[in-house]
Amino acid sequence: MNRREFLKKSTLGLVALSALPSIAKAIGTGNIQLNNYNINDVANDPNDPLGAFMNYGKIHLKTTNKGPLHGKTFAIKDNFHLIGYPTGAGNPDWLKTHGIEKSSAPVVNLLLAAGATLVGKTHMDELAWSLMGKNAQYGIPINKNAPNRIPGGSSSGSASAVSGKVVDFALGTDTGGSIRVPASFSGLFGLRPTHGRISLEGVVPLAPSFDTVGWFSRDTTTFETVGHVLFGVERTVKPKKILLADDIWKAAGADVSGAVQYGLDTLQKKLNIPIEHIELGKNDDLKQWGKAFSTIQSSEIWRELGSWVEQNNPQFGPGISDRFKAAKQVKTEQVIEAQKLRLNVTKKLSSLLANGTILIYPTVPGIAPRIDTSEADLNTFRAKMLEMLCPAGFAGLPQMNLPVGILDNCPVGLSVVGAQNTDSQLLALSHLVEVRGQKN
Repeated sequence: MNRREFLKKSTLGLVALSALPSIAKAIGTGNIQLNNYNINDVANDPNDPLGAFMNYGKIHLKTTNKGPLHGKTFAIKDNFHLIGYPTGAGNPDWLKTHGIEKSSAPVVNLLLAAGATLVGKTHMDELAWSLMGKNAQYGIPINKNAPNRIPGGSSSGSASAVSGKVVDFALGTDTGGSIRVPASFSGLFGLRPTHGRISLEGVVPLAPSFDTVGWFSRDTTTFETVGHVLFGVERTVKPKKILLADDIWKAAGADVSGAVQYGLDTLQKKLNIPIEHIELGKNDDLKQWGKAFSTIQSSEIWRELGSWVEQNNPQFGPGISDRFKAAKQVKTEQVIEAQKLRLNVTKKLSSLLANGTILIYPTVPGIAPRIDTSEADLNTFRAKMLEMLCPAGFAGLPQMNLPVGILDNCPVGLSVVGAQNTDSQLLALSHLVEVRGQKN
């Protein structure tokens, strides 16, 4: 949707769109009286068939009957603050040790100010430190588009609610892949934005130098309209060149690469721009990139959450406790070396993506694993995913998942990575492909 079409469809128009931040602030402080709206509580029912939502009871919020998102429903991951409600962050002990929120995350208020209707808060992996969507405390949200398989995490409930058509879009967070992985596993559009592009105020931190706020949607119009609300209506230009990271395509495997080839072919044909093949990790092993990412991430997580873990001795599911124990042992010299590699990767990607270039490769190296997959196999798969996910995370780049592939009757996604602050340009590309992998 171009700028003119968006403004024509919006009931607010340009002036009101620019006023959304002030409207959102007024909603957050209670200084503006909008329509009282009793949120549909079906998704918050303890018998919720998707297992996607926290059971916080009915949500009573004030919203508006105008705006570009009027008529659209959304959900938020349970690491976003919502005034009058708790924030559970996927762990009962976190829920017990934190009170009722006195304000909402600004990004939530911004969506309400644009007319969207909030349905509820969604399940997530514990403290957002997983990519699988298996929570030992609250269960596994259903992946409507890949039954009997995990939804991906840590934004598992948000992806489940969108794929299950309970809501039109949902907010999540992405540190190491928590938007991109569920989007690929669940057959959804998903965006990890440029780092720092969307405020993280009112969001439980994990690893601040990697943390981002993103969202899921089933359709391109909603997907892009949410972007217009959060970024503003920006002028976009057509990319000038496509880079294919051959080493990441190889890491994805022949089956996955073949499944998403349609998406690449469609983008290249409709954009009619040249393609260049590169080795992204030519001078560095991608495995080393993944290890360095984990080192920095673990160090930051311990700095943010370590004291709470030691003071409260929370009960964690498989894998989470081990990660915290390992995070405590990360040495300063390890972080320094990892940061050097991160700087080199960032410089390399900034150079490659200059002047309108985009980078394309499969989002993850496979379809969603079966629910009964062993923890050992999941950990191996997680490490492989991090190798493919860490480039954008290292450099703070926007990365968009396109639901264009089907493999073994399950969705698998294709990623487009752009230079910093080209988020709107990526969103505009979503209209060029046909959605595959979504079930009726």
